[in-house]
Amino acid sequence: MEQRQKFRDGELSPSDVLRAQLERIERHNGGASGINALTEYFPEQAMEQARLADDLYAQARRSTVDLPPLLGITVATKEKHALAGQSITQGLQCQRDAVAVEDHPIVERLKKAGAIIHARTTSPEFSCATVTHSPMWGVTRNPWNLTKSPGGSSGGAGAALAAGYTTLATASDIAGSTRIPAAFTGTVGYKAPYGRVPGAGFLASDWYRGDGPMGRTISDVSMMSSVISGRHVSDANSWGSNGVAPLPQLIPEIRTIRFGVSQTLGAFPVSPSVADAFQRTVSMLRETGASVVEVDLPWTTEQVRETFFAHFGQILGPAMAQIVEGTTDERAPYTDRFIEEALLAGEKYQLIDSLRMDSQLNNELNAATAMVDVLLCPTNAVDWLEAEGQYLNGVTVAGQTLEHYWEGHMTSPFNIANRRPAISIPVGVGDEGVPIGLQIVGAPYDERSVFTAAFHLERLISFDAQERDGMSLSLTSRS
Repeated sequence: MEQRQKFRDGELSPSDVLRAQLERIERHNGGASGINALTEYFPEQAMEQARLADDLYAQARRSTVDLPPLLGITVATKEKHALAGQSITQGLQCQRDAVAVEDHPIVERLKKAGAIIHARTTSPEFSCATVTHSPMWGVTRNPWNLTKSPGGSSGGAGAALAAGYTTLATASDIAGSTRIPAAFTGTVGYKAPYGRVPGAGFLASDWYRGDGPMGRTISDVSMMSSVISGRHVSDANSWGSNGVAPLPQLIPEIRTIRFGVSQTLGAFPVSPSVADAFQRTVSMLRETGASVVEVDLPWTTEQVRETFFAHFGQILGPAMAQIVEGTTDERAPYTDRFIEEALLAGEKYQLIDSLRMDSQLNNELNAATAMVDVLLCPTNAVDWLEAEGQYLNGVTVAGQTLEHYWEGHMTSPFNIANRRPAISIPVGVGDEGVPIGLQIVGAPYDERSVFTAAFHLERLISFDAQERDGMSLSLTSRS
């Protein structure tokens, strides 16, 4: 919102912003120790679009003409979000020659809204890990600490935002792949209720899935969400109106929101620095006079792991196995491990078992949050992940070794309960200089409460990456 207003007022131009972002890409993305957040970028094509946007803003200042909502705003799209005529590999060498024949629905809508798609971002293979590296694209690093991961699977998106390569980015989320990297990179990532953002292909019918926006502020993410959300002819599961921002224009007072808080979601071990940041935020919230109550959940990390792998064993695991069957190209070890574990879970549990497990978790969450509007919890239980880490033997959090690395993140319960909106916002910087995220989870389909709560918390916390890290995005790169 801020950047667009500066464009309209003539204080700043789309060409100015794009030029600064391209300079950052050239300076920081490549080389052995570069951030490596992009699969490709389009400087000449993007600059042509930026100059056209410059002219349109200049014309608008002399008239009352309406302009597209994202005119001249740069967006880096995740490589899995098809861009017609470009690669659609999902990081797999066995799909290196695959080319998209049409735009993904959200890419189509971004273009129509006047956005400049100037870059595409990295992800792990199949978007199936919480780190971002692959034999095809190499290692993507966190701008806050280059030895650490920006998370995954939308790690390239988070790193690109934190490094100042782009104003907005697209992401996807099946177990936290938007919120995890948002937390690790000090950015904002939103998982909408299932179907609110249209998907592409038959796997969009997987009810754990969702595509969505990432940005640096709540208002930016709300604006992008309004553009990409809503019913689309290509996705029978999509719903709702397009062009409706989840952040209301008139923001209700913070005291009208009933906050539930849970540091552990039952029995998730949480690192000391994450726990400290979470408790500081809760204390600040209580000081405002807002309604804040502790929420009790009966979950264990084992229950959550078994539930989502029972699901992956029916859909994602078999789909991945079909794609790589008979291929000999090098793959990341985490890919083969994921396929193996998912297929084993598919043998252990039938679909009816998976549905029963989903229902149990959803009912437990409904009961625990019946008297609150939003639930607050950490996004990641773990402080950070190594940029090149495989984590095939699990992850250690607060001295406790967990069987699977997904248990180091507190996001997947809200893909199991995927009719609930969930957003991650930054609340501080923890161990090794890596940011810490707070997750805000709403009641089913209630986007406005989540964005209203996030808006207030953003201002209460006043997280300012510019003061903490020289690699972080400058003011001119905000929308």
